[in-house]
Amino acid sequence: MTNPTRRRFLQTGGAAVAGASALAAPTIVRAQDATVLKVQSAWTASNIFQEMAQQYADRVEAMSGGRLRIDLLPAGAVVQAFQLQDAVADGVLDGGHHVTAYWYGKNKAASLFGTGPVFGTDATQMLAWIHFGGGKELYRELIEDILGLDVVGFFAMPMPTQPLGWFKKEITSLDDVKGLKYRTVGLATDIMNGIGMSVTQLPGGEIVPALERGVIEAFEFNNPTADKQFGAQDVSKNYMLGSYHQAAEFFEIIFNKSLFDSLSAEQQAILEYAAEAASTANYGLAMDRYSNDLVSLRDDSGVKISRTPAPIMAAQLDSWDKVLEDLTGDEYFNRVVQSQKDWSERVGYYILLNQADYKLAYDHYFPERLNF
Repeated sequence: MTNPTRRRFLQTGGAAVAGASALAAPTIVRAQDATVLKVQSAWTASNIFQEMAQQYADRVEAMSGGRLRIDLLPAGAVVQAFQLQDAVADGVLDGGHHVTAYWYGKNKAASLFGTGPVFGTDATQMLAWIHFGGGKELYRELIEDILGLDVVGFFAMPMPTQPLGWFKKEITSLDDVKGLKYRTVGLATDIMNGIGMSVTQLPGGEIVPALERGVIEAFEFNNPTADKQFGAQDVSKNYMLGSYHQAAEFFEIIFNKSLFDSLSAEQQAILEYAAEAASTANYGLAMDRYSNDLVSLRDDSGVKISRTPAPIMAAQLDSWDKVLEDLTGDEYFNRVVQSQKDWSERVGYYILLNQADYKLAYDHYFPERLNF
């Protein structure tokens, strides 16, 4: 018998699913004593993020000696990217690999777990907040107590700062972005609207079609590799690096909680700690591929790569202040922000006083490379 929650998903989200047969409620498949979980990502098969999701799946299998496996599907295989959380909560999928910004429409605090304000700490330090600063408990409260979702989740991959994005001409002042039709997601939507842009939220796979139809004129997705895979260099030649709109994001890896609770303690531990192992692998892959592809965009595709002007980033911080002020009526949102501020004040004090001036060292050895 179909439960009410699952029936509601089928009524509202089924149009995005390829065939009614694909919506049969998944069960834990056991093949040759292996437990196989059906997990879909929010990424296309060719996207580097799908490779990173596969790194997680590979570690789950290796850590379990092959007794626990993930059947990893790309975006759209069962549901569309923005429907992924509902599909997992309702048991249509066993798990998902995406980012919290993709479901922040349910509660804007979701964006704080990946597309939140920057108080002086980066994604690596904010992923530490998830594990050691109270973020894990606050996330569980949002998922279970506030939203009532049958979901358990883990975080992986401290993403490098996401570029301001791709533009038809170089952005030199705040006036240059006024009125531009621009793609981003999460609270970044509010931030960029606040500096004068006209923002549309789209999953990654819909960016190029939207550019072709004129729905957007400029966009950001995440990184040089994914942007190159989209073919951004074929439609724009100005790539602006540096921004506060998404400067501390991570992957969210989720599972249906009822299913997760039915697994052995060993299997639960593998699913959780494989996310930590994948963080290292994901970041290493990112450093290698992102840097290679940025050089390729510059040297092979004729892309002009520039640092986003400081006045635009300052305007983003002002916009963040306004967005946070507008959400002060949400008690839970305020608690998460305060927790992140407390963490950033302490950790940022240590990091910013202690870390070396890496730009000074880079300029010492490669004096002709940077232009800022």
